[in-house]
Amino acid sequence: MRAIGIILAGGNSKRMKQLSEKRAVCAMPIAGSYRSIDFALSNMEQSQIQKVAVLTQYNSGSLNEHLSSSKWWDFGRKQGGLFLFTPSITQESNSWYRGTADAIAQNLNFLKNSHEPYVVITSGDCVYKMDYNEVLKYHIERKADITVVVKDMPADMNVERYGTVRMDEENRITEFEEKPIVARSNTISCGIYVIRRRQLIELLERAQDESRYDFVKDILIRYKDVKRIYGYRTENYWSNIASVDDYYRTNMDFLKPEVRNYFFKQYPTVNSKVLDLPPAKFNVGVTVHNSLLAAGCIINGTVENSILFHKVYVGNNCVIRNSIILNDVYIGDNTYIENCIVESRDTLQANAYFRGENGVKIVVEKHDRYYI
Repeated sequence: MRAIGIILAGGNSKRMKQLSEKRAVCAMPIAGSYRSIDFALSNMEQSQIQKVAVLTQYNSGSLNEHLSSSKWWDFGRKQGGLFLFTPSITQESNSWYRGTADAIAQNLNFLKNSHEPYVVITSGDCVYKMDYNEVLKYHIERKADITVVVKDMPADMNVERYGTVRMDEENRITEFEEKPIVARSNTISCGIYVIRRRQLIELLERAQDESRYDFVKDILIRYKDVKRIYGYRTENYWSNIASVDDYYRTNMDFLKPEVRNYFFKQYPTVNSKVLDLPPAKFNVGVTVHNSLLAAGCIINGTVENSILFHKVYVGNNCVIRNSIILNDVYIGDNTYIENCIVESRDTLQANAYFRGENGVKIVVEKHDRYYI
């Protein structure tokens, strides 16, 4: 593909509450064995984009560890590859990324040293599958300056936390509002953009000179009447996980056969870092119904409509319903969990009771784990 990729993975969301205290949102576990950034990386690889930059910043430890080898997404190659950029002190800059445009601008040499004519920019906290070649083809056919991937959301859905757009009959964007107080359109931006590389460099350098740092506000919205900005509609599954409720809902979507079939059985596939763990073990007398259990789990109780990530131990007579248990959690005997997200590396003592009464409850316990 005649494009390079940029994945914006440095942001933080307060709507994720305790879940983002130890990891970047782009490193959040998804569907038992994946991280949210895996979907953007897999889309890049399946679209034959051979050179991809990941811009990290906030709480990037586990994300950097996950990306320590690029072979899982087939970026371990002599030409191109996977590049990780974090804020660094230079003669030109001594600050953290101050926005999405500033994050790219601080790594402008990556763009200047590349030769591909186009750039695909996407965020790393969305769950979807997409062939960026189709977006690029649309971009070239429309002779667009910038193409934004958009999606029509249900009429009853609250879209105020997204960027909303309005388009004319030719799909040219005529109005772009970022997180409007009252949305006048249910068509949202998916945070995926295609732009010519030289034009992106020009716009970023101008934004730097004017101390402007946000890609949406200071480029898309500012130039919507000057540049030819078009919307590319997608009708496939797309979800953003920037809040606890959205994260819970997205994971629970994978308990639906049609969603699992779309992501895991239909081409293209979704790739992730593979851990050397044994398959999940079900001891005598357990009950498991409509659940996803990752490698390394040991089950002794009842699990219903739940997702258990790697190395979860479920004690005797435990009941887990409608919950997400993150990596490496030890659950003591006779524990009841319902409508909860249990933080990774937690130890839940025996006879504990956790239930989300008014929405999803986040469980963060810091008990020591004793081995006898």
